[in-house]
Parts: sequence; structure tokens; C-alpha cells
Amino acid sequence: MDQPSGAIEARGALLLALRQAGVRDVDVLRAIETVQREIFVPFALRDLAQRNCALPIACGQTMEAPGDLAGMLEALQLEAGHRVMEIGAGSGYSTAVLSRLARDVVAFERFRALSVEANARLARLGVENAVVHCADGLAAPETFGRFDRILVHALLPSPEPRLLGALAPGGLMLCGLPDETGQGETCALVHADGGLARRFRAGRIAAVLSGGSKAL
Repeated sequence: MDQPSGAIEARGALLLALRQAGVRDVDVLRAIETVQREIFVPFALRDLAQRNCALPIACGQTMEAPGDLAGMLEALQLEAGHRVMEIGAGSGYSTAVLSRLARDVVAFERFRALSVEANARLARLGVENAVVHCADGLAAPETFGRFDRILVHALLPSPEPRLLGALAPGGLMLCGLPDETGQGETCALVHADGGLARRFRAGRIAAVLSGGSKAL
């Protein structure tokens, strides 16, 4: 897909900002470079698409800042042969980036409008190894097999047993968890047995919403 020179320059500036912020994983940087974030944001906000900031999307949801997403993807230590589950696909941007890093991406989004539009954007980019299902990802793991990595774009009260049960041996899940004080939140990398591998900060994490959305 041809891109205006201005968009290419803006993406280059974003990558420089990510490197300056400490992102070192070359594969993650390359994946972000090859996905046009502007097609995943509302038209009125496209001028901000290549900024390292969170942006509002439809259905009252928010797209993470590229730097926060990059930090999560680095922590997951993704490999080309991995099968990945994503919960909270939103507009599909993170799904598209994941598709550049893993063999297979099974994503869930509870808002039907978001899931339909996300799949249309993935098709526009020629992505064939990722799909966004309109469903509650917390309720779906058993029917989709095992995964090497799970990425949850939400704050959970504790590591969800059903999700941990969907991890393959040696798998990792990244989600938001309350911090040690119980007053804030952190990103947490969790082993399949529920043990914490590490915690780190990565922007604001929204509370998890369960069930599918009937209205949208």
C-alpha cells in the first residue's frame, strides 16, 4: 500500500522516539514500522496517529500509546512460531502488530462494531494470520486450544485461571494487575502456573469488562 512521504517521515520520527524511550527489540520496532497506525484511529485524529500517545477510538475505548504497546510486546518475548491470544483488540492496531511477530493471532473484542471494523482493516493490510472474534475473551479459551502467549489489554483483579489454563507449557500471559499497594496498577508478566515473572509500568490500564456488548 502506497504511503504519503509525510506519513513515512512521521513513522520514522515515532520509531526514533520509541528508541529514545528505551525500546530495543528490533523485531518489535520493525513490526510497528510496518503497520500504518493511521488507518486504525478515527479520521479526525489521524494527524496524531504517529505520536507516542494513547488515542480514543469508537465505543468509548482507548488505543494504547505505541511506546506502551512496544513495552508489552518486548516483555512477552514473542517468537515467529508462537500462537498468541489477544483480549481487547479494539480497533485492531495491536492485532496487526502482533501478526508481524507471531505465527497465529486469535483476538477477541466484545464490541461488535470494533471487531467488524478491525477485521476489515486487517484485510486491507493483507493480514492472513490474525482474526478478531466478537466475544468475551475471558469466557472463550477452552474452545480455541492452547497459546504460547496471551496479551490482555485490561486490568484483572488477579491472574485469571481460565486464561492460565489456555497457556501451553512454558507460556506467558501479560495483563494488568493491582500493584502491591492495591491502589494502582502495573503490567504483569505471569507464568502458566500463576507465578509472577515481572511487573512494570505501561500507561493507564482500563478495568476489564466481561460479557459481549449487545448495543455495539
